[in-house]
Amino acid sequence: MYKRILVATDGSELSQKAVDHALSLADLTGAEVVALKVVPRYPQTYFEGGVTLAAAEVARIEKQWQAEAMEAVNAVKTAGQPMEVKVKPVTAKGDLISEVIIATAKKHKCDLIVMASHGRRGIKRLLLGSETQQVLTHSHTPVLVLR
Repeated sequence: MYKRILVATDGSELSQKAVDHALSLADLTGAEVVALKVVPRYPQTYFEGGVTLAAAEVARIEKQWQAEAMEAVNAVKTAGQPMEVKVKPVTAKGDLISEVIIATAKKHKCDLIVMASHGRRGIKRLLLGSETQQVLTHSHTPVLVLR
């Protein structure tokens, strides 16, 4: 049924549900899992009065974010070991999380994207947007959303 499943994680408790479900599904179908954590680019400001950081400080922050991302995807790999599910830990940089998820699924030839919905409603959803909604709208790969 599925050969490769991408699971998007941000390390949160809710995304852990998606991880658990993706691993169980992979175990049932014999699929591989691509565990993805998107690392944001450090925002640069060019506006008057904006605080800019030294290049060394920006590099330190980005290195820390990368290390935290690797920790999150390696945790998925560790969780898959007792089930003998092959997990490929992947991190990717990008400002638009949904685009990175879709591009990574395409790059790794995934049959399914599994992700959690953070369940924002009303004005919060309008203001913050919904990465899950963007993936659902723009992905050509089937998407399984967990709440």
